Amino acid sequence: MYPNLYYALKDWFGVDLTFLRLVNTFGFFVAICFLAAAGIVAIELKRKQGQGFLSFTEEKIMVGAPASPIDLILNAVIGFLFGYKIIGAFIMSNSLVDPQSFILSANGNLPVGIVVASIFVGIKWWEKNKEKLAVPEERIIRIWPSDRVGDLVIYAAIFGFAGAKVFHNLENWNEFVKDPLGSLISFSGLTFYGGLICAGLAIAFYAKKYKIGIIHLADAFSPALMLGYAIGRIGCQISGDGDWGILNSSYISTPLGKISLASNTDFRMQMGHNMDYYLSLNKTLDQVRYVSVQSFWHLPDWLFAYNFPHNVISEGVHISGCDGAQYCNQLPIPVFPTALYETIICTILFFILWAFRKKLKNAGQITGLYLIFNGLERFFIEKIRVNTRYESLPFQPTQAELISSIMILSGIIFFVVVSRQKKEVIVN
Repeated sequence: MYPNLYYALKDWFGVDLTFLRLVNTFGFFVAICFLAAAGIVAIELKRKQGQGFLSFTEEKIMVGAPASPIDLILNAVIGFLFGYKIIGAFIMSNSLVDPQSFILSANGNLPVGIVVASIFVGIKWWEKNKEKLAVPEERIIRIWPSDRVGDLVIYAAIFGFAGAKVFHNLENWNEFVKDPLGSLISFSGLTFYGGLICAGLAIAFYAKKYKIGIIHLADAFSPALMLGYAIGRIGCQISGDGDWGILNSSYISTPLGKISLASNTDFRMQMGHNMDYYLSLNKTLDQVRYVSVQSFWHLPDWLFAYNFPHNVISEGVHISGCDGAQYCNQLPIPVFPTALYETIICTILFFILWAFRKKLKNAGQITGLYLIFNGLERFFIEKIRVNTRYESLPFQPTQAELISSIMILSGIIFFVVVSRQKKEVIVN
């Protein structure tokens, strides 16, 4: 596992670049997923604009005005935070030993923060002053939906992360009650469906405000969401953020961080040796979920069982011989790498949606397919995935199973309804 890019490059290339400790592996892949999604959305919006389904809006802008106080204050705040935290991390001793704790703390370098804030303010003032006119002019410009992709992605990121955090804490209420502040500001603990719902509502509001056809926008986002999800799950797998499956009792972990085949007796002994750990996660050992599946078709063992050594959340038991201050734990019994499965499945589903986006002529059909595909994928992966279950409800479903079931049903109804509507005229 590679909690941050420092460990990845050190392992792959033998280079020791301390500053890469600041780049969390999961966050890195989340950034890539947003960039990839933005590219896909832009391509689809331009295609729909060319077909005449989406049009521009006109906006008035002021040209030649000097930098406003708000511009200068905003740049000062951004510059201060960058200098105080990011640059300060390289100057202050031991700050990179645990970058997450440092970033979330009040510690930083005040003089550097002030200097960088001053530089940011100066740059903004110079940029605006260079374009300043004797008399500022008001101009009308045309803005197409594809020009708003940057704003759409920012909306999706902000409201998506907020929703993912809220839904995670609702799903794990007991943990939230124990440490509300820590749960809210922690970098870990995100629920995809919470992010999807909140980001979707925010984008719908944005689309209405700027008169963008919501159905066509949803169709443009659907393949992008599937691809972004696939890329994001790579970050989960590589960092070991706790998004994994139930135990595979056909394997056990060795003290040195490897995995080996195990008999039922070996599995029971390993469970007994690590009773304290499993009881910290379950009320009794009988509640520990597991399935026995051995590798087949000459496929590698890690495709069926993985123990996530050196995972980012330090989950599990200590790895023999690891003397680092952090990331020295592994799972005593390997689990199914569900994040890897989702990356593979969602990549395939992305290509299916991408292939059908031009063949399905009615607006909304791709969105309907996305809801069905995403719901089915998540519903079935939950069967072998670790997640909090609502024990008070029949069948004891997880939050994701409930939401995915609603998505499947909604997707089917939506696809049928839009398919029966009169086809729109496409401009070739």
